[in-house]
Amino acid sequence: MRIAITGAAGHLGRHVIESLLARGVAAQDLVAIVRTASKAEDLTARGITVAEAPYEDVAALTEALQGVDRLVLVSGSEVGKRAAQHTNVLEAAKAAGVAFIAYTSLLNAETSGLSLAPEHRDTEALLAASGIDHVLLRNGWYWENFASNVDAARATGHVFGAAGEGRVNGAARRDYAEAAAVVVTTDGHAGKTYELGGQPSLTYPEIAQAVGTVIGAEVSYVNQSVEEYQQTLEGAGLPAEVAQMIAGWDVAIAGGALETASTDLEDLIGRPATSLAEALAA
Repeated sequence: MRIAITGAAGHLGRHVIESLLARGVAAQDLVAIVRTASKAEDLTARGITVAEAPYEDVAALTEALQGVDRLVLVSGSEVGKRAAQHTNVLEAAKAAGVAFIAYTSLLNAETSGLSLAPEHRDTEALLAASGIDHVLLRNGWYWENFASNVDAARATGHVFGAAGEGRVNGAARRDYAEAAAVVVTTDGHAGKTYELGGQPSLTYPEIAQAVGTVIGAEVSYVNQSVEEYQQTLEGAGLPAEVAQMIAGWDVAIAGGALETASTDLEDLIGRPATSLAEALAA
């Protein structure tokens, strides 16, 4: 069985490859699809086929997917371009005869108020219309998303946000990657939707406490208005449009966008998800 991974030179894609290898998939049975082959020379050195195929190049994607049985479609990182990019991947997968796709979507994608959600909903609809067997891996927040808070906490003693009483069921990238590896190496997942997030959920004060554990100092959470939080982010050097987007995410988080009671993640990987403190320490 030949398995391909898009975004294979990225953070999540590399973890997926490591998880597949750990599950006994031979390097020669993996195809790492990347935008720039020079960024994946280490994968080539390990005997993995590296295919340079940008999301915009349907012909290159189709060539890369020749002979591939199963595909891990790691969602693109360019917000606003992903629906079109994923459309190209699905066209290429159909042309190449790929039999099964695992797509890394977003937790609670159907109802999420996160600005990231619409492109994931669009991709899920495209998959449903594609005729290709598939599974939806609705990933929750990556704990690594809070890594930037560590330096800020060292400097100020605080974690800032606008999430109010919102809770987050997060996990480390390697946890989500392991779940992806499980569903493409075992049967019975076609047609299923997995809501993925570690248990238990954390409030933002609890997230601040975990950051404090990592740096060995007391850290408290400062809840701000959306406007105040945007100004804080801009003051930390983020462009205004990025700061606005991130501050807007906290509004959705306050509304429960990243909270789930599902144990799908831990059921798939057969162990507790990585804690926030462990993920940040790593």
